[in-house]
Amino acid sequence: MQTNQRNILVILGHPNPNSLCAHFAESYVNSAKQAGHIVNYLKLIDLKFDYNLHLGHKKDSHQILEPDLIQSQKLIMEADHLVFVFPSWWASMPALLKAWIDRVFLPGFSFKYRKNSPLPEKLLLGKTARIFVTMDAPSWYYKWFNKSPGVHLLKFGTLEFCGVSPVKVTIFGQVRTRKQPDFLRWTKQVESIGTQGK
Repeated sequence: MQTNQRNILVILGHPNPNSLCAHFAESYVNSAKQAGHIVNYLKLIDLKFDYNLHLGHKKDSHQILEPDLIQSQKLIMEADHLVFVFPSWWASMPALLKAWIDRVFLPGFSFKYRKNSPLPEKLLLGKTARIFVTMDAPSWYYKWFNKSPGVHLLKFGTLEFCGVSPVKVTIFGQVRTRKQPDFLRWTKQVESIGTQGK
């Protein structure tokens, strides 16, 4: 029995269920379960929801949350640790993941506006996160020339804004030119992190 058992939610943001991201997500899920952690796995492409937050965060918006999004919020609230797995497309994230974030991380759920203050009340305090990102670019180019926009958007602009901390990041770069030994090494790395529930 895992003495430091964690409740983990793994979110796959790649729309292709046969992608390298899917392989990493499943490797994390399997290793974390084998280590005794409680693991839920959300493949966002399987969820049914409107990708558009039609009126933004206006108070008079009456956009109804679909059942899959209600379940997503439930799993987030139950989780101690959130794991995001997605590819870097145009230095950001797939539309699928951004749409899910727009629809799920709403005021009153993940943060709360404060009267007379630009700073929000963080409603996801106590949770931690890991971000796995794959990309064709070299990781150093993404970090130093592109300034890691997709990671910053999720880490600082969303998760830490809502109180999730720490948020750790693992980047797998130059995927297109890698050989089988690299993928095996990366898979072992993901499995090791999953076993630790980190």
